[in-house]
Amino acid sequence: MLIIPIKDGENIERALKRYKNKFRKTKQLTTLREKKHFTKKSEKRRAEIAKARYKEGLRHAADI
Repeated sequence: MLIIPIKDGENIERALKRYKNKFRKTKQLTTLREKKHFTKKSEKRRAEIAKARYKEGLRHAADI
C-alpha cells in the first residue's frame, strides 16, 4: 500500500500527482496483472527472449 503524506496547505492535485508518480515507479499495476494468472518459468523465459530479439531487430534496423 502506498502512503503519500500530505503537507499542510498542499494542493490535493499536487498530492495526487505525487501518488500517481510513485504508483508508476513502483510498478504495482504490472505486478497485479502478472499475479492474475500463473505463468510457467519456461513461458516467462520464452517471452523474455522474444522481447530481446525484437529489441535487437529494432537496433539493427536503426543501424542500417
